[in-house]
Order: sequence, then C-alpha cells, then structure tokens
Amino acid sequence: MAGHSKWQNIQGRKNAQDAKRGKIFQKISREIYMAAKNGGPDPDSNAQLRLMMDKARAANMPKDNVKRALDKATGAGGEDYEEITYEGYGPAGVAILVYTLTDNRNRTATSVRTAFNRNGGNLGETGSVSFMFNRQGYIAIAREGLDVDEDQMFEDVIEAGAEELETMDDVFEIYTEPKAFPEVRDALEKKYDLATAELTMVPSTTVEVPADKVEQLTRLIDRLEEDDDVSEVFTSAEFPED
Repeated sequence: MAGHSKWQNIQGRKNAQDAKRGKIFQKISREIYMAAKNGGPDPDSNAQLRLMMDKARAANMPKDNVKRALDKATGAGGEDYEEITYEGYGPAGVAILVYTLTDNRNRTATSVRTAFNRNGGNLGETGSVSFMFNRQGYIAIAREGLDVDEDQMFEDVIEAGAEELETMDDVFEIYTEPKAFPEVRDALEKKYDLATAELTMVPSTTVEVPADKVEQLTRLIDRLEEDDDVSEVFTSAEFPED
C-alpha cells in the first residue's frame, strides 16, 4: 500500500457521509436488490448478499427497508436495475471509479458526466482507470486502547487468512482476497472491535492531492456520492492530513 493509509481518507469524509443517512439507506437497498437478484435471496448461500445485509445492520438500516429490497429482487417490486461503471480523472490527475445501479442509464450517464465536467474532471472510456484498482477486502482496527503489539496482530491476521497487515499510528489496516473476506472478518471480529470492514477497490498507486485542488476534488466526489444512482465512488487520491 506504499505506506498510504486508507483509514485517513475514510475518517476525513466520515462526518459528511453520516449526514446523508437517508441516501445511504437508498444505496444499500439497491445493493441488496442486486446481490439478491444475482445470487438469490438467501444470505446463507449468497455471500455477497450476506455482506450487504451486514452493511445494512452496521448503518442501522430499518428491517422493513431490507425486506422491500429483497421483495423487489424476487419480483414483488416490479423494478429492474442494471450495474454500470464509469471511469475518469478528477483534479490533480486523480483516478476515479464510479459504480452505479440504475433503472435509467441515460439519466445516470448525464448526471455523472455533468459532475465530472463541472468540477475539473474528465470522464474516460471503459478501462481507462479500472486497471489501477484491485478488489480487496479491507478491515481497520483502531489502536487506541488496544493492548496488542504489531507482532501479535500479525499472527492473528495471518491465522485468520488475511493477505497483508499495514500498521499506522492510530490503526491496523488488514487486506484480504475478496473470497476470503467474510471468513477473515468473522475470525477477527471474535477478538477485536472492527472499526471498518468492507469490500472495496484499492488503488495500486495513489496521487497526493495538492492543497489548491482539495476543495475542487472533494466537491466532485460529493456530487457523485449525492447522486441517487451512484452506489460507490473509489479514487486514487491521497488527501493532506489536515
């Protein structure tokens, strides 16, 4: 990970995202819908659906919302969504991946393109930046109040089946293969409180964002995340610590 802490970026944007709880529920509902539609409505036999339902519980999403999403996936809702990925560059040459779940691809394409064009970005062709990212499981364990050194954590992480441990001043960051993520998460959850546990796209290299581009890039990411059709946004940005 070249010493880059994903945790810093997560923490830096957490407060803004918490203010969008209603939209978060809507996005998780669509993710549950797609996972159930692709792999069936039983979380015991559908690992992706199980992860999405875990995500819903972590966000304190009402059970009725989860049920409605599952009903839609089994045909009770009469709606049909498709997954579309958009790729491009933001200010300072930051690579950006945008995952969407939409029932109107023309509306979504227009909204995403407008967000890029109005905030110093350029929407690219399919494959223009996706090769810079790898799908991985990501787990963060806060170090504050934790009486465990790096050697012990490394042993526990390897025993759980993870690939890599990065030790930062305030957090242990663990990376896993996507298929191994549920088992690694469950094993570590028995020993530690997990600050974050998710499947994500990790950039192979990061771009340090200069101070004069932070506001513009943040505005672009915000506009994308605020779009109802956008489910996830990933970037190669490394923001200044302040």
